[in-house]
Amino acid sequence: MELIKLDNLCYRYPGDIEVFDRLNFSFKKGARIGIIGANGSGKTTLFSLILGLAYPQGGSVSLFGDKCFEEKDFVLARRKMGYLFQDPDDQVFCPSVEEDIAFGPLNLGFPVEHVQQTVKRLSEELGISSLQKRITTKLSWGQKRLVSLAGVLAMDPEVLILDEPTASIDDNVIKKITGYLNNADYSLLIASHDRQFLKALDADIYLLKEGKLMEHKG
Repeated sequence: MELIKLDNLCYRYPGDIEVFDRLNFSFKKGARIGIIGANGSGKTTLFSLILGLAYPQGGSVSLFGDKCFEEKDFVLARRKMGYLFQDPDDQVFCPSVEEDIAFGPLNLGFPVEHVQQTVKRLSEELGISSLQKRITTKLSWGQKRLVSLAGVLAMDPEVLILDEPTASIDDNVIKKITGYLNNADYSLLIASHDRQFLKALDADIYLLKEGKLMEHKG
């Protein structure tokens, strides 16, 4: 089943700066795809178009079998997709770690007891149990990255879309993230400069260059 399908996608930044010209891409259930490319090549923009945070000037975005044209079309699909922002400061905002992890699933209407159990489980699996009562503004970058990932996972998505998940974090945190993802059953779409990380996840690597997305060998 195709979870994400982009047909002839066209997108330009203000000032008529072309980013994508008839880009085609399909992402199936169970896939693990890593997207590499130079800074400014459009990786984050691509994710924004998939999530409905930006809209193409041409072509179409289909999610879980349905074409999406406006906000109401993306709302239900976004419930099935967990998006990890490039900067954890854009994602971690609640006073305490446990509140931050619980925020998403509570907002989606998950039962309180289930959410409490989920927060406990994810904190243990990601090695952040000792941080649950900590104030989020006092965390290190790597700790915020793990907390933001836990918050995304707590919403029980089918697809994880991760934007530079290993940027500016140490090897210990990378090992925790890699270990968790390799023991979980998620379809993964990842933008990253870290090819070693992508290879550790056994991801198929695609290169985004000059508005084209192509499978990359080597």
